[in-house]
Amino acid sequence: MTEAATATEPISTTDPRVARAIELAWREAELLDRKQYERWNELYTEDGIYVVPIDPGTDDFAAGLNMIYDDARMRGMRVTRMTEGYAMSAVDSARTVRTVSRFVPESVSDDEVVLRSAQILIAFKRDRHDIWAADLVHRIKLCDNGAEGDQIVLKVIRLVDSDSAVPAAGFLL
Repeated sequence: MTEAATATEPISTTDPRVARAIELAWREAELLDRKQYERWNELYTEDGIYVVPIDPGTDDFAAGLNMIYDDARMRGMRVTRMTEGYAMSAVDSARTVRTVSRFVPESVSDDEVVLRSAQILIAFKRDRHDIWAADLVHRIKLCDNGAEGDQIVLKVIRLVDSDSAVPAAGFLL
């Protein structure tokens, strides 16, 4: 059975399935802040997508213009760049601290949760702090074996300034 949030009856964040999805979003944020990119990549399903669209209103990511549109192959290449050899994105990467909050479940079933949230990311690099704000959507596949097996099917990062000039980031959003 799938439940969808309506204007009159929102889905509770205390639903155990929603709580698992929230915990996965927090675990993902922790791994990114700790630069544990290989473990971060393992959070995704084989067909999982990590996308940062430019158009704040689009849902057609394959046909639209994106800052990032990574499937498993591209995520793997991005992780390699961030962790191996000499790459500016790895050598001079910012230290980050992110807060993910304001969770709103969009839909819940026994095998999937779609969750909206807000992310504030502070990046520190070369004695300067930058703030990155975004609305997130996580589509989480729930595993029958418990929360440790749950995975991300889709993560959409809608930067609040995506349609303006956005500086290069030496970290994952």
